[in-house]
Amino acid sequence: MSTNTTSRPLAGRVAVVTGASSGIGEASAEQLASLGAHVVVLARRADRLADLVARIGKNGGSAAAIAADVTDAAALRAAADRVRAESGGADLLLNNAGVMLPAPVEELAADQWKHQIDLNITGLMNAIGAFTPQLVEAAAERGVADLINTSSIAAQNIFPGFAVYSGTKAYVTHLSRTLRAELGAKNVRVSAIEPGIVGTELQSHVTDQGARDWLDGSRETMEWLTAEDVARTIGFLASLPPRVNLQQVTIMPTGQPC
Repeated sequence: MSTNTTSRPLAGRVAVVTGASSGIGEASAEQLASLGAHVVVLARRADRLADLVARIGKNGGSAAAIAADVTDAAALRAAADRVRAESGGADLLLNNAGVMLPAPVEELAADQWKHQIDLNITGLMNAIGAFTPQLVEAAAERGVADLINTSSIAAQNIFPGFAVYSGTKAYVTHLSRTLRAELGAKNVRVSAIEPGIVGTELQSHVTDQGARDWLDGSRETMEWLTAEDVARTIGFLASLPPRVNLQQVTIMPTGQPC
């Protein structure tokens, strides 16, 4: 194996990353680019995307930006058309856009429920609908493509006050397992990443004081994961031989018990 293949195992691949303007998405875009992929970063904040593309280029990578809201199905279809026209189509999709807004269900925070469902579920499906045809085509031509969905340990474990968020992430994990059964035979690997607590912007969006206190307390008792920790795991998944598919990966802070 050549040194270039070893150090840049994703050379020649085209990766689309949603929710790329911060956190896990931003770190993963940089990681995938460092492994040789051309990365198309997608999010609403065009200024943050421009900075990310410039940084990737400065570090020797290749990237392009598309400003779009994943909850807008038409915008996602247009983004997919652009990726096909400009880059030949995607063979890796990292579905990472999401939001976490915990609160006791008795608060009846219906707007927050809707926001989480719209972004974490409908936005996810919009991206899958827009890019899956390209993944299937790429897998048929090159023998491998990847659909990686960011879920959460909340999909498996119980955290009071996180019912709606946990429900959306349980959807992501179960959807991923089912899509793997559909797409695996077509050489599209499907994986769900289930991180524990990661230090990202997500915590700053939390409005419920009880949840904020719980999060603050956990930071005092354990070292949280970083976005780069998760990004390296995503890069590892995408770099595995085509015959290998890790369908579900749980990555936890060492000090987080559940």
